Amino acid sequence: MNIMILQCKFVFLMTNFIGKEYIMKVSTKGRYALRLMVDLGVNGGEDKYISLKDISARQNISIKYLEQIVTPLHRAGLVRSVRGAQGGYRLSRKADKYTAGEILRAIEGSFAPIACLETPENECERYHDCATVGFWEGMYKVISDYVDSVSLKQLIDEHMSRQCPGCQEK
Repeated sequence: MNIMILQCKFVFLMTNFIGKEYIMKVSTKGRYALRLMVDLGVNGGEDKYISLKDISARQNISIKYLEQIVTPLHRAGLVRSVRGAQGGYRLSRKADKYTAGEILRAIEGSFAPIACLETPENECERYHDCATVGFWEGMYKVISDYVDSVSLKQLIDEHMSRQCPGCQEK
């Protein structure tokens, strides 16, 4: 399924689910993390190390800001790095083995809409009496299912099709 259709479907579900257009916001770091990972996938993949200077030039993001983003990605094992003149960053595995969800979680943390859903076992003392916990669990599931259904490869393919319409069919 086309990424844009999935995004529209997600916003539609969120609109219907919570009665507002969209309440979950992804930070600039989260958005830029996805762009950085797409850039690594397009320009280096698992084989070639790409400098933050090159990514900065292509993505129009400062090197300092990219350094803040790549650190948690590296800590989470999503990218590998090499120091030195030929150093840089590369993906640690094939693009189809990443989800947008794991990339975003490395930067943003949990997508749980309320604190008591952030741990696997809900420890809230009011859990069994809470009138709205089902609503929050449902919202969390919709968000998690969507971000975990989109692979980095899909994001790369979508990006490439925008750069060169028709190239993907060849």
